[in-house]
Amino acid sequence: MSAPANPLVAIAHEAMLQRGLLPDFSAEALAEIDRIARAAPVTGPGIRDLRALPWVSIDNDDSRDLDQLSVAMPGAGGAVRILVAIADVDALVRKDSAVDNHAWTNTTSVYTPAGMFPMLPEKLSTDLTSLGEGQDRLAVVTDMTIAADGSVSASELYRAAVHNRAKLAYNGVASWLDGVAPAPAGLESPELQEQLRVQDRVAQALRRVRQAAGALQLEATEARAMFDDDGALCDLLPDTRNCAMDLIEDFMIATNGVTARFFAGKGQPSLRRVLPIPKRWDRIVALAAETGYRLPAKPDAVALDAFLGKTRQADPERFPDVSLSVIKLLGRGEYALEVPGRTAEGHFALAVREYTHSTAPNRRFPDLVAQRLLKAALDGQPPPYTIDELATLARHCTEQEDNAAKVERRVRKSAAAMLLAPRIGARFDAIVTGASEKGTWVRISRPTTEGRVVRRFEGLDVGDHVRVELVHADVARGFIDFAALPRKS
Repeated sequence: MSAPANPLVAIAHEAMLQRGLLPDFSAEALAEIDRIARAAPVTGPGIRDLRALPWVSIDNDDSRDLDQLSVAMPGAGGAVRILVAIADVDALVRKDSAVDNHAWTNTTSVYTPAGMFPMLPEKLSTDLTSLGEGQDRLAVVTDMTIAADGSVSASELYRAAVHNRAKLAYNGVASWLDGVAPAPAGLESPELQEQLRVQDRVAQALRRVRQAAGALQLEATEARAMFDDDGALCDLLPDTRNCAMDLIEDFMIATNGVTARFFAGKGQPSLRRVLPIPKRWDRIVALAAETGYRLPAKPDAVALDAFLGKTRQADPERFPDVSLSVIKLLGRGEYALEVPGRTAEGHFALAVREYTHSTAPNRRFPDLVAQRLLKAALDGQPPPYTIDELATLARHCTEQEDNAAKVERRVRKSAAAMLLAPRIGARFDAIVTGASEKGTWVRISRPTTEGRVVRRFEGLDVGDHVRVELVHADVARGFIDFAALPRKS
């Protein structure tokens, strides 16, 4: 007898359609892919040959859609050139093609416990446009000189041929950098080991500069589906951050900042990634006051980061809950049009004014748009998108990113409901993650998931800790309902 079909697959498929996302590629898109036989040529006018450099990738253990490589080149006076190579996806995905139209519709890859719905066909994203280990690939390189104090003292962007020497994973690299495990497979070479040590030092210097400006030390933990040896869902556990994730994040933030400044210097319109000043700052102030910490009445990123840092140091076990509450109160980032003479809002959490998304063109459409704008500027050509088109894209990408997040959350909740259905009546420690006229939500662990408080939710607000009892779990609809238990007087 064959095993029963995983109900999450059908749930995810339907959730995609309900949110205006395409779960499947069109016949036209698939026909286009069939006609692509090989990766883009890595030679040509204006393409530098950097394949001899010791490039490496660091990503999740199971990632095959590799967007970026990095390499360090130490210089005089403690300065280091950091080169970040971004996969040249535009070389094979032409604007307004059927594949591009699919990417335009969804704007992002969608990751669910039922599987991934890639923005681009996997023949491209995990192979021909992926910076895979041992492959010669075309890339757009951001070449940054980082001074000893962590400032970006010079930068240049250009096209190049690259070759990934080692496909590394966050957990293995982090354990090695922390000195708790030997070098992972692929990192046995002394040359590559020194590469990673230098890159880690530079990333820390970049981070110190941003933190001095008020970049928030948040701990965002999304639940990852865990499966047993038979492939059955067995838990939802949070991904915990580590130093290798921080390294890549620091390099990507720097790269996105350099790219944004490049567009500004060219007087060229672009899409910016922004996070406005939080509207619920008063609640953040109240949360800090509960721990005896006083924040200013007006939003202040430097003061907020100081509070987060002291909370992490004083109570590391509680810090993830505090971090989650602040993340919920900050709200979601969005895309905005930047045009000469009109500056888009900056990114409050990252403490940067000039910031775009350009580092993940296999997974995010705004990054592919940025790549096309960048390549046109490098070639002295007019932008491939009009200002009106970019304004429409900013709104559309923000909306679809939100829809994709709702699909991911919806399928995670169905997965959690599968795990919780046999446990009606079980009690959990929870933290309130949402409170509005639409309802009150809490987050529990083991499995890590959110559910709605349908009884005794009065007076609860984001950041409150509460004991809840599971009263209902509906796999088909992704409903997880709790009743808050009376607080002890």
